[in-house]
Amino acid sequence: MVRGFFVKSRSIALSNNHKTDMPEPEKSFGEKTLGFFVKEDAKGGAQTGGNPAPSTPSSLPGYASQPSAPLPQAPGPTPQTPGTVDAKFAGHFTDVLTKANVQGPDYFEYRETLRHLADLGLPEDKRYQAAWASFRAMASGVSVQLLTGTANQYLTALSADRDLFLKSVETALNERVGGLQNEQKGILTDNEVATKQISELQKRINANNERLANIGGEITEQSTKLTQNRSNFEATYASFTEQIKNDVSKIQTYLK
Repeated sequence: MVRGFFVKSRSIALSNNHKTDMPEPEKSFGEKTLGFFVKEDAKGGAQTGGNPAPSTPSSLPGYASQPSAPLPQAPGPTPQTPGTVDAKFAGHFTDVLTKANVQGPDYFEYRETLRHLADLGLPEDKRYQAAWASFRAMASGVSVQLLTGTANQYLTALSADRDLFLKSVETALNERVGGLQNEQKGILTDNEVATKQISELQKRINANNERLANIGGEITEQSTKLTQNRSNFEATYASFTEQIKNDVSKIQTYLK
């Protein structure tokens, strides 16, 4: 079905005497949706070297440039930096759109036809009209409401996936960042206790040093006093014993 849209779009291009490339091999729905979000190089590979190019509406042919709404700021200690297109997220959105793909011709088939007409130099209104003519010729019963309705369904699928992702980020922030913040608070409290203990120990050391400075003089004083008392004791002892010995000697001499 999709191949027929591509052939029809190239027939329109040839009838308008525009140069076209050789028909591209048919891609899977996932590959085509991935192409809407990640710009491919000449070999068909996603450009992943260095910082990825930021996703802007102007990178999608047929759309006027419009400012994109920023994502809500995630809570955290550091400010959120501007995002860039990430290949793993582009692949994820591709899976989301693939699962949400509506059976039969819809917005994405029309969008693919538009993409093939992008390089033909047609004015924007003519390009949309040519893609619409090709689309209607292949798929009977289609309408503009079908295109906008299915496009809005894809937007709804992406929005629902975004809500789930933001909730998971919030949960991860609460678990991981919250846990780290609790650890940080615990360490700060421990440091406060340790600082208080260090202050108390320093006061104790200062008091000990002051006592050490005083105790040296007291040791000298007490040593001198005790040594002098010992000397005085010995001298008094010698005096008493000498007198007694003298008396004993005289008693033995005079009292025979």
